[in-house]
Amino acid sequence: MFFSLVYLVTIMGNLVIAAVTTLDKSLHTPMYFFLRNLSILDSCYISVTLPNSCMNSLLGTRSISKAACAAQVFLVIFFAFVEVLFLTIMAHNCFADICRPLHYAVIMNPRLCVHSTLASLLSGLIYAAMHTINTFRLPFCHSHAVQQLFCDIPSLLKLSCSDTFSNQITIFVSSLVICGGCFIYIIKSYIHIFSSVLKFPVGADRKKAFSTCVPHILVVLLFLSSGFYVYLRPSSVSTSIRDMVLSMFYSVIPPLFSPIIYSLRNEQIKCTIRKLITRKLYSGNVLRTKKVFPIQLSHRHVFGNI
Repeated sequence: MFFSLVYLVTIMGNLVIAAVTTLDKSLHTPMYFFLRNLSILDSCYISVTLPNSCMNSLLGTRSISKAACAAQVFLVIFFAFVEVLFLTIMAHNCFADICRPLHYAVIMNPRLCVHSTLASLLSGLIYAAMHTINTFRLPFCHSHAVQQLFCDIPSLLKLSCSDTFSNQITIFVSSLVICGGCFIYIIKSYIHIFSSVLKFPVGADRKKAFSTCVPHILVVLLFLSSGFYVYLRPSSVSTSIRDMVLSMFYSVIPPLFSPIIYSLRNEQIKCTIRKLITRKLYSGNVLRTKKVFPIQLSHRHVFGNI
């Protein structure tokens, strides 16, 4: 029931952000374009793992077909990979907005935003397909019990009776190059952002920048550190309970906290939500109070006018 509540809150929060940034034309900017994409991505990301786990818990079943397990592995890797790229692009957007304000419109032009989104999705498909195929070509004979809340590669590698060294090297190198490179770029961007923010006069602008950037960095650190630990540590280390807990940090926490960071701490989104709610309530009240009075004309009155 707890995870069902977490799932509903996450879905509702992310869909509200996606709807608000779509309906309000004043929010059609690069920042809110990537925020809308991130909200949709987070809704899909958490839908891959939590609903199935909750249904298994409620129905008392634990079985999953090999095809469904492969699909879950593919989607988890795909959404996690694209999440990292979107967070990196959003850090670059913040850097351009704060540190290069005069060139912001040229740096973050609409064409670049669309192309970077499509490139992230395409590279995510290739990355996820490579690791999924590389994992499920292995024979599984040690056991059929995945010691995890959902199918993931480290748990599946423990079930294989063949040599998985090449798989581990592929995961280690690709994750270190791509995710490590994105992490370094994010940290470098925020170092420049903080150095620029510290030059602002003490007031609302500095407080607003810190209140948005610091939670974003914490989510990035939590997401990447937990993912690195689960995927990059040796598979011989058996800590199933710890893996289950850490898997929640990189599959549940980022989608859950994104609406909190980007909506509750964003005055423009809060004002837009209030404006939409007020407009909806006002239109509903007008429809309820509006009455139609029929016009009745006597024959004498009509003929008299004629």
